Amino acid sequence: MHQGQKSELTKEIILNKSFKLFYENGFKTTSVDKIMEATKLTKGAFYYHYKSKKELGLAVISLKVQRRVHEGMIAPLYKSGNAVEILESTFLDRIKSFPLYDKKHGCPMNNFINEIADYEAAYQLALRKIIDEWRAGLIALIERGKAENSIKESVSSKAVAIYLISAFEGIRGIRKLYDDDIILEEYIAGLSNYIEQIKK
Repeated sequence: MHQGQKSELTKEIILNKSFKLFYENGFKTTSVDKIMEATKLTKGAFYYHYKSKKELGLAVISLKVQRRVHEGMIAPLYKSGNAVEILESTFLDRIKSFPLYDKKHGCPMNNFINEIADYEAAYQLALRKIIDEWRAGLIALIERGKAENSIKESVSSKAVAIYLISAFEGIRGIRKLYDDDIILEEYIAGLSNYIEQIKK
């Protein structure tokens, strides 16, 4: 393996292990020492790739968390087809697809928001970028639904977009408090009713 490839592999190992540790234990309580212990790498290897834990945190948000939200919740909004059906499948299929591990630990983005969004402006901006991209995708889809007469013209696209994001992120956090999916089933029923109300 070439040195460049080895270096990139080391960087990827640090990134992936850090994401897992931050997700399971929280950002603030996960030290560089804990990351190095988990990766079995040296501190020298860490500081060769990342100047600080802050820089690593930003990398995790932009390279891991943002990709996850984009693939699961944003990209599907741009599919062709009926806007209401896309809304339903994006939110309902996604919430049903999470394994127990994800249900127990919640949403990585939401965890970061709750833990460090008010802690450092750089984290706030990185996390806001994800929300803004998600909100823009939803607004575009809802406007498309109005144009195709599947969503009521009177509906505020901006209000619906932020409501859907907030409800989805909220239930991801609330589910961490429970040992079963009853609360998720209630959310799914509520979301289905809400989408029914905005349909034309």
